[in-house]
Amino acid sequence: MPSAIALAAFLYAQGLSAQDGPDAELDTGTHEGSVLTAGGAQGQIYTPADFAQFAPRNALDMVARVPGFTISDGNQGQRGLGQANQNVIVNGERFSSKSESLRDQLSRIPAADVVRIEIVDGNALDIPGLSGQVANVVYTASETSGQFTWRSGFRAHNTEAQLYGGEVSIAGRTGALNYTVALSNNNDRFGYDGTTLITAGDGTLIEEQQIKLSGKFDNPTLSSTLSYDFGGGTVGNLNLSYGRDYFQRREPETAVTPAGLVRDRSVLVKEDGPEYEIGADIEFPLGSGKLKLIGLERFERDVFSSTVIDRFSDGSDPSGFQFEQVNEIGERIGRAEYGWNMWGVDWQISGEGAFNRLNRASRLFELLPDESFDELDFPAGNGGVTEDRYEALLSATTQLSPKISLQVTAGGEYSKIEQTGSAANSRTFQRPKGSVTLGWKPASDFDASLLVRRRVGQLSFGDFLASVDLNDDNQNGGNNSLQPDQSWDIELEMNKAFGALGSVKLEVRQAYFEDFVDFFPLPGGGEARGNIGSAERTHVEVNATINGDPFGAKGTRLELQAIKRWMSITDPFTGEDRPFSQDLNGLFSMDFRHDVPGSNWAWGGGLYHQDNAPYSRRSEFGIGEEGPFFGNVFVEHKDVFGMTARAQWGNVPGARNTFERTVFDGDRPNAPILFIEESDRRIGPIFRFQLSGNF
Repeated sequence: MPSAIALAAFLYAQGLSAQDGPDAELDTGTHEGSVLTAGGAQGQIYTPADFAQFAPRNALDMVARVPGFTISDGNQGQRGLGQANQNVIVNGERFSSKSESLRDQLSRIPAADVVRIEIVDGNALDIPGLSGQVANVVYTASETSGQFTWRSGFRAHNTEAQLYGGEVSIAGRTGALNYTVALSNNNDRFGYDGTTLITAGDGTLIEEQQIKLSGKFDNPTLSSTLSYDFGGGTVGNLNLSYGRDYFQRREPETAVTPAGLVRDRSVLVKEDGPEYEIGADIEFPLGSGKLKLIGLERFERDVFSSTVIDRFSDGSDPSGFQFEQVNEIGERIGRAEYGWNMWGVDWQISGEGAFNRLNRASRLFELLPDESFDELDFPAGNGGVTEDRYEALLSATTQLSPKISLQVTAGGEYSKIEQTGSAANSRTFQRPKGSVTLGWKPASDFDASLLVRRRVGQLSFGDFLASVDLNDDNQNGGNNSLQPDQSWDIELEMNKAFGALGSVKLEVRQAYFEDFVDFFPLPGGGEARGNIGSAERTHVEVNATINGDPFGAKGTRLELQAIKRWMSITDPFTGEDRPFSQDLNGLFSMDFRHDVPGSNWAWGGGLYHQDNAPYSRRSEFGIGEEGPFFGNVFVEHKDVFGMTARAQWGNVPGARNTFERTVFDGDRPNAPILFIEESDRRIGPIFRFQLSGNF
């Protein structure tokens, strides 16, 4: 692994002597919305003309086509807002919504409103937390305009048609008010069928199962973003969203033993509930700087149920269980940021209070011979968890030279976690946190950044309380002694542009964890999520864009991504060194696109492979994957009565869903093997159609 990193670094160093590409340097802030600070850092500018061949409908279509740039939502699931951790900003400001993804918000900015896209060193901005390449979308809201996307599709096997996906949005400006209103439905239909073999440790067949799974998911959401310029440098924003989740999965199963006994299993899993977010912020001049106040309220209610019933051909009584759970999850955030310039340094002091809560009510039932359900005691699955977390940070950003920038952040976090229910407990934590980021841009077509950070992790509140998985016959115990993991993170990012040929980005990340969270054995039997000690992870990622024009293949473009991870943790059940449970081992993706010159046609395809690490529990280990390769081909026309139409055939290589696990009759590794489960299930071809346009 070290030799691979050294080779990549050597290739980048060789690239420094290459001729500068044609991309223009950033100006020194003469355009409205420019985010350049600290003496006018250099970067690359892309104008709407650079994306004309793709006929983009919105800002997302444009940012996604920036050579070598990969959109990152950051840690969207984190509690609180914290410092900026996404790599896309708009008019020099970070997105503040937590319910809406970065891609969703970019898709609502009409392409006609985009002035340019600036690719700059995050360290050169006065937004603490940013590092590496950052895309700043500079746009000016125009009069009212709308856009829509309709997504549909179907699979050849096991699923109903996907008919009602997509979004319609209206954006515009009236006076000092900018507004966006969107109605969307992120949805999916999924399924597979195939055979599962249950064998004994010596390979003897115990049972052969035929399984057919079908499921669906819909998330209709109404959202709105309002921005008002009060004048004098005072700007306010209001974000509103309301939606509902609808999830359902059916998994009928027919199993036959070597003796001929037939078992029919029905599995029904459902989850639904509302969610909303209200967020507002206002920024205004104060003294020699600017003060920004942010408030946010989020809430989600999930009603979950799982029912598993087995019926037998020999006339014996049916057996089964039903598990019901209601989760109410809320978050309330107040944050203040004050930034000013002093001694040629951009300073920011920030304080944040985040108040999170989970209330859970769980019920477990057993099927009686008359097929009614009798409730069982399940006290460990009921209760609540709250966390009051306070954070204070001081950041300083400066240009040490025209080519070198530095950002230093230091502060701390205090949190109080309280649990109610059968395992009531209350604890407090005080943890230091901060980072040092060094940016280097010796040429307009090369930049590098080095980040060293002390990070405090966040716990999943659901890990404090018990839950069950009826279909896999697993139960997770509760753990009221959980504490957040901490880590030292070292991240190196290098970006090299090769003019018309394309660009390459290399990322190397090293993390050293303390109090790592994974499954661990409970003293009285069973298992729960808990802190299992120290761990390490090395992440190497390469992204490349290759343009075909210099080679005579006009209008062609190839996007490549490769990821490899090395991980080390001591398994608390066996004492062996292993990767992190269900983490990513490696990934490879390749996307090709050809925009046929002189026409409105485009075509292409992609190939994708992902390798995951197995999971590890007290009495079993296993791995579930889909692959080995997914691939797709598509054809697109950019002017069908003024709309863009795209048809795609997915899963061309015939990727399959596989699952393997070994279950022991007691604690691993010394207990005898109870059974081995091996599943190989067909996914089949996936056909999708998309129509998008403006109005």
